[in-house]
Amino acid sequence: MSASALCLEHLQAIEPFNHLPPERLEWVCDRATFLQLSKGDYLVKEGDLTTTIYIFVSGRLGITRQSEGVAMPIGQHEGPGYIGEIPVLTDEPAPVTLQAMSDCQIHAIAGADFLTLLHECRDFERVVFRLMQKRVRGLESFLRGREKMAALGTLSAGLAHELNNPAAALVRSLSEVVPAIRELEKMNLLYGQQQPDEAESAEWQRVRDAGYETILKCGADAGTVSDREDELLDWLEDYGATQAWKLAEPLALAGIDIPTLEKLVEPWRDNPTQLHDMGIRWLALSFEVMSMIQSGQHGAERIATLVKSMKSYSYMDQGAQQMVDLHQGLEDTLRLFAFKLKQGIKVERDYDATLPKLMAHGSELNQVWTNLIDNAIDAMGEKGTLTLRTCHFRGDARVEIIDTGPGIPPEIKSRIYEPFFTTKGVGKGSGLGLETVLRIVENRHHGTISVESEPGHTCFAVCLPLG
Repeated sequence: MSASALCLEHLQAIEPFNHLPPERLEWVCDRATFLQLSKGDYLVKEGDLTTTIYIFVSGRLGITRQSEGVAMPIGQHEGPGYIGEIPVLTDEPAPVTLQAMSDCQIHAIAGADFLTLLHECRDFERVVFRLMQKRVRGLESFLRGREKMAALGTLSAGLAHELNNPAAALVRSLSEVVPAIRELEKMNLLYGQQQPDEAESAEWQRVRDAGYETILKCGADAGTVSDREDELLDWLEDYGATQAWKLAEPLALAGIDIPTLEKLVEPWRDNPTQLHDMGIRWLALSFEVMSMIQSGQHGAERIATLVKSMKSYSYMDQGAQQMVDLHQGLEDTLRLFAFKLKQGIKVERDYDATLPKLMAHGSELNQVWTNLIDNAIDAMGEKGTLTLRTCHFRGDARVEIIDTGPGIPPEIKSRIYEPFFTTKGVGKGSGLGLETVLRIVENRHHGTISVESEPGHTCFAVCLPLG
């Protein structure tokens, strides 16, 4: 017998082969093919269609799984042992990549021969399935963790994107307000030194306050403001105002018209000093400050809304079960996907306002909406129409998530909830998203989920008991 041949002693040291009778072990040895792997060589790559069982006598194999283009370590196998039963028994592509971490002596046996052993020996079969179950659970546990981290990463990226604009507006507004207020103080001091008429000062303040109200109420439409700005710019240039182009916009936003300015500047028209147009500059700068404050306020409100949505989405500071508003959960989830939706997806809502709240695991239901909406966005290639619909259905609350993507091929429709089954490329999906949805809906909430799909219309419908 050559040094590379598989012998009975090798197999008797490996569970479950130690449950086989000697004659069957000899049969396996006769059918085994020797493989020599050097450190760094690949035995199997994720996604390969393999029908081979590998018995490794010595050496160490590293196990990895692709996640977003990165090979994530899952574990190691050290000889003596065997591997490869999952794709052989499930008739699915290899779920992981196996790479030699040291020089390895490996023997390959055909999947068909392995199945023959399963059918002939009950003890062998029992141990094989027990070991496979343990391995599948380990892989599933890893993938669930990666799935949660990927979902968290997606939501975090969306939240960061949505927070960026209001935060930037808030910082910009606050940084510009201080120098503007200082400039207004200088103008007020210089104007006060002129001992102006009290009635005249009151009129300037009245116009300013009226402008404030216009700004806070968002004023006129953009077209009207633009026309008014052009008229004001012409008048300001004729009047000789310094940097007239900077003054026209804030005055137009505040709804100031030319007759109002004519009346205000009448006492100062012939003044040769900077007081000639200082009142106009004071008015325009006051309106700019108010616009800055309003912009900062809008930014702060947007940030507060996003934080509130995130807190509501996660049901922070609440018990395991709560009275859940399905519409609120859907809206919270949509807000966290806003950065994806604005790329070209139209959202349509058809909510039944009479739908009551229901007792549920709120954060888990939001995980359902997250998976279904994320899948819908991916299916449409980030361009199409996403429809959310709720209604009463046979005593249940029914939530429909509909997309206009290419649809689910009929031949795989019955398999979409299977663990590890995915239509996405290697490293793009764990195959646990819809399996998680099914588990949360059926096991945790005693509900049902169904799907109808054809090109241009895919509808996932979740029904949850109201009672």
